[in-house]
Amino acid sequence: MIKRTSRVFVVDDDSSVRAGLANLLESDDYTVETFAGAADYLAKPPFPGPACLVLDVQLPELDGLALQRQLVERSRLEQIVFITGHGDIPMGIEAMKRGAVDFLPKPFEDEALLNAVWQALARSAGKWQMRDEVMQIRMRIGTLTPRESQVLRLVIAGLLNKQIAAELGAALRTIKTHRGRVMHKLGVQSVAELVRLAQKVGIAPGQ
Repeated sequence: MIKRTSRVFVVDDDSSVRAGLANLLESDDYTVETFAGAADYLAKPPFPGPACLVLDVQLPELDGLALQRQLVERSRLEQIVFITGHGDIPMGIEAMKRGAVDFLPKPFEDEALLNAVWQALARSAGKWQMRDEVMQIRMRIGTLTPRESQVLRLVIAGLLNKQIAAELGAALRTIKTHRGRVMHKLGVQSVAELVRLAQKVGIAPGQ
C-alpha cells in the first residue's frame, strides 16, 4: 500500500548514479523522480503524501546538508536518506541529529538502501497521519465558542467546575453545560483525553 501512495525522490549531480538508483527503486515497485541539484528539487511543489528523499551530500551550489536544513525549516514531511562518497562521521552525526533516516557511504549494498527507503517512507507516513490528526482536532476546536474555549483551558489546567465558575464569574450549572459541550464537540469522554488532545495542538492551560 505505501509503495502505491508514496514517492521516492533522488537528488544527485551524477547522472549515472541517478539512473542506477532509479532503476533499483523502480525494480522494487517504487515511483521515482530524479533531480540533478537541490535547487531543482526545491522548485518542485511538495509531494502531498509519504515521500523519501535519497540525497547526495556533495552537491554543487547548495549541498545536501544545507538542503536538509531548509526542508526542516519549512516543516516538510519527506524523510531523508543520505548517500555520500565523501562523508565523514561529523557530517553523519549532523544529518542524523536533523532527522535523517540513514547516512550511507558509497558504495552501499542495494538492500541497505531499499531498507532505508522503506523506513523513511514509514516514518513519513506517520508524520502525515499526525498532521492530518492535528488538522482535524483544530477544526473541532474551531467550533467552540469563546466561552467554551475558556472552559477548555481551565479544565486542562486541572480546575474543578466550581473553581471554573468562580474564575469566570458564572453559575455552576452554566459551567457544567459548557464543559459538556466542549467534551461533545471534541469527541472525548474524559479529562485525560481532553488533556492529550490539547497537548497535540499546543493549547496551554489557563484562560
